Amino acid sequence: MTVRIFSAATLGETPLVYDPATELTHTPGRHVPAGRVLLDDAEVDQWPTVIQHQVATRVPFNICWSPLVRCNLQCPQCLDDKTLPESGATERQRIASLLAASNVLGHDISGGEPLLLRSLPQLLEVLASQRAAVSCTTNGWHLQRRAEELAPVVDAVRVSFDGPDAASHDHWRGKGSFERAVAGARAAVSQGVPVQLHAVMMQSTAHRAQSVADLAADLGAVGVTFLQMLPIGDGAHLAAAELVEDAEARRIVESVQPPHGLRVRLRTRELAEGFTVIRADGQVYHNVRGATDIEATRPLLTGADLDLPLTEGVRQ
Repeated sequence: MTVRIFSAATLGETPLVYDPATELTHTPGRHVPAGRVLLDDAEVDQWPTVIQHQVATRVPFNICWSPLVRCNLQCPQCLDDKTLPESGATERQRIASLLAASNVLGHDISGGEPLLLRSLPQLLEVLASQRAAVSCTTNGWHLQRRAEELAPVVDAVRVSFDGPDAASHDHWRGKGSFERAVAGARAAVSQGVPVQLHAVMMQSTAHRAQSVADLAADLGAVGVTFLQMLPIGDGAHLAAAELVEDAEARRIVESVQPPHGLRVRLRTRELAEGFTVIRADGQVYHNVRGATDIEATRPLLTGADLDLPLTEGVRQ
């Protein structure tokens, strides 16, 4: 049994439990008190999952906040817009406080590379100060040296892998990146932080899905999320050669034999449609047009700016 932090709330009259490792939202099989709660992850895994458009609420289940565009790697499939200006420390603090006061169940700090932020532990602490579960998504390069300071304030860490070995992973992310990501994941696990591997599914990488799952088990991760590649940002120019259609992606992931205790999921482009992202310029963005593009909707000035258009039923 593994007991870890989840976030629970009732949105649109539907009780929900959000998992900061997998990003999945469940409808609980029993009463769960609202807020940050300790639950057995095996029990939560048995509860049905629900997606955003199935619940009558304008509150996003979870959001991704990318407070910086800087990164120490140059991955060709990156989703970021590197032309955006970065907010300063005061603005980041304002956004963190605003997000913490919202009814969103989960916040993930991404980038760029979030571990380049010296203030990352403080921002995570603010985000988790009220009701939400918090995570960060990292390339893992700096995770080994920062795992100890992050452990008290983060509920899960997602580490990006593009292959199960140095040759395949470093092809996409640069020499030495596999070794650093492996060391970072092991360090986080040793500190008691739940680790989820994130693997972008592309034509060049999909055949290694089973080996990525085996790596995740070896590292002590709780699971693997295979992400349908989105033709957004730098990744747009790879779309013609690297996109894997949803049906084929499902077939590949369903063929994976998860090692004992490891949970494997696929996030399709369909599920990514409408997802809420706060980028470094402080604006609210949503994935649009089947998650083939991303659009800014408004500056994030108040909690109401996070609201989804209820009538459209935004998927995540």
